[in-house]
Amino acid sequence: MSISQKDVLRVAHLARIRVAPDELGRYQEGLSGILSLVTQMHDCDTDGIEPMAHPQDIQLRLREDKVTETDQRAAMQESAPRVDEGLYLVPRVIE
Repeated sequence: MSISQKDVLRVAHLARIRVAPDELGRYQEGLSGILSLVTQMHDCDTDGIEPMAHPQDIQLRLREDKVTETDQRAAMQESAPRVDEGLYLVPRVIE
């Protein structure tokens, strides 16, 4: 799929990217390549294929969930102007 230089400039504007005039051709080829790949992916038959959470079959190493710090809420709330039942009270912003 071919993309015009006008399209490249529009995408660059939307992405807030400054593209120099001498780089337009390179960006045009790159975006055209991406759109061609997406077109190829649409042509693939994916019926019966289960979605994956990750492209590689890996297991995450999970650490044990344990408390490593002491509860210092009361000490932290001593300097707060207003506290009620462990919650910081602040002025209402939205009515």
